[in-house]
Amino acid sequence: MLLMLVDHTRELFFYHAQVADPMDLDVTGPALFFTRLTSHLCAPVFVALTGLSAWLYGTAHGGTAAASAFLFKRGLFLVVLELTLVSFAWSFDPTPDIVYLQVIWAIGVSMIVLAALVHLPRSVLIAVGSAIMLGHNLLDPVAFAPGDAGYVPWAILHDRTMMDLPWGGRLRTSYPLLPWIGVIALGYAIGPWFARTVEPARRERLLVATGLVSLLGFVVLRSINGYGEPRAWQIGDTPLATAMSVLNLTKYPPSADFLLATLGLGALLLAGMERGQRRLVTTLAVFGGAPLFFYLLHIYLLHGINRLVGAFSGTSGWVSVPGVWAIWLLAAAVAVPCWFACRRFAALKRTSDQRWLRYF
Repeated sequence: MLLMLVDHTRELFFYHAQVADPMDLDVTGPALFFTRLTSHLCAPVFVALTGLSAWLYGTAHGGTAAASAFLFKRGLFLVVLELTLVSFAWSFDPTPDIVYLQVIWAIGVSMIVLAALVHLPRSVLIAVGSAIMLGHNLLDPVAFAPGDAGYVPWAILHDRTMMDLPWGGRLRTSYPLLPWIGVIALGYAIGPWFARTVEPARRERLLVATGLVSLLGFVVLRSINGYGEPRAWQIGDTPLATAMSVLNLTKYPPSADFLLATLGLGALLLAGMERGQRRLVTTLAVFGGAPLFFYLLHIYLLHGINRLVGAFSGTSGWVSVPGVWAIWLLAAAVAVPCWFACRRFAALKRTSDQRWLRYF
């Protein structure tokens, strides 16, 4: 969540060096490249932990049927939220020219699909999730032209593109859904590792093994420089340039290499949390006590700060910070009030009898 905050600070406060793609090696320096690279961890871990959370919810509230019902209702809620409060947070425009279907949309629809998949046997769910996650790049050659019958569903499932809306606006499928469905299914499948009856040492071993196998799979596929990643890496003028090329992975939709690398690292981080310094883990967990609240809060806060600074300084357009270092510094400053707000909101969730609060 904090790495996401850094990335969104970059999006809203680095306009003097804005590029179409901060992973484009032709126009992006190492500092900006690696700042953006850290955020690659966010979406895959969010989606996987959403699946895991659904399993934990079902365990505490009556099993598979309860998990399925909650997934469906919460998924619908997230889709509506993406099209309303989230969209407005980015634009401050109630009728934007372009509506972006981003990570909250992807999580919401993936939850709706998972509501059906949870009824499968666990072994089948693992097979389906793995096949989607690792095999969807086989579908890369499939394409539909605007106006074709398959254009809209394929844009939603696999191609990041624009679609025209009946009233003249446009829809951007920023997060094609298919790979994320595989990720959320696998997240649900690892739920039993986090049961109260499982010893922490066993869970740690399972997470480490999963992380290492995933990273090994990434290394093998990336070494082959063929299947698993549409962008072939190239030897650069320097070792750093070569490393950047190897790590320049496709996120939209996430390639098999992208998911192996990020989820592998995510599994190792989860294992590390098992042994992490307790005060640090407890401090970070405050953000996780109100994740959706944090998501909305930090975007509105960043956007509002930018507009206010622009108004007081007389700046026309977006206010921009002077360098990548300032992105990290500003993100750290914004994280502090967000932490206190999340702590207060999480306490409210625990004590309130308002059912809607649990959705945040």
